[in-house]
Amino acid sequence: MPRKPRKKLKMKTHKGTAKRFRVTGSGKLMRMKNSRSHLRRNKSKRSKRMFTRMIEVKTKGYIRRVRRLAPGLWDE
Repeated sequence: MPRKPRKKLKMKTHKGTAKRFRVTGSGKLMRMKNSRSHLRRNKSKRSKRMFTRMIEVKTKGYIRRVRRLAPGLWDE
């Protein structure tokens, strides 16, 4: 009896990674800082303001890992 042809597997996006990272138009990977929500009333206004900015991820290993976990970020 002949075998059925196998279907190609789909790449699945790791949703936790997709929510934590953004890719800019020029292709830079951006992330938010941590410690943004817990015990905010004890933090100064300046430090709370610094948490609103996104920072570029520059480490090659992290970029490679995010690319593997969420390939859909670069497709959009």
